Amino acid sequence: GNPQGKPVVVLHGGPGGGCPPSYRQFFDAQRYRIIMFDQRGAGKSTPLAELRENTTWHLIRDMEQLREQLGVEKWVVFGGYWGSTLSLAYAKTHPDHVTALVLRGIFLCRYQEIQFMYQEGTSWIVPYAHEKFAQHIPAVERGDLVSAYHRRVTCDDPETRLAASMEWTAGRCGCQT
Repeated sequence: GNPQGKPVVVLHGGPGGGCPPSYRQFFDAQRYRIIMFDQRGAGKSTPLAELRENTTWHLIRDMEQLREQLGVEKWVVFGGYWGSTLSLAYAKTHPDHVTALVLRGIFLCRYQEIQFMYQEGTSWIVPYAHEKFAQHIPAVERGDLVSAYHRRVTCDDPETRLAASMEWTAGRCGCQT
């Protein structure tokens, strides 16, 4: 984007996805300073798939630190899916630094939404993507995919953590736009 343009911070969905270059297409690169923010443990952020010290409040603090480091007084906050939730939390915490919110694929992390996205609803809409997502988990544990993935991404074995994180991200990307 344009270093002198109107600043916009782009918040990806997830968890774990990162900001693909295609997200730039949402903005006119001549008018906007496009800031792609890979959240802790996601995308190009290191260490990849790390969940320790990785809460909403840590991410909000990271966003504020990024805004200050870049010398941005106020910015547009753009988020999709989990990024829409993070956008709202950031704007509520730092309203004086937000010029506008642009939200897509709004996901508020309510129980019903989590059940729909990760357990049952996507199996009706995109069954092939949901089946691939579920296949990483043994059949006996598929009654609660969120808990099964959580056990794997928080276990002590780094290979298991990374594999589960990659499957989680790939599976979710098959159900999002």
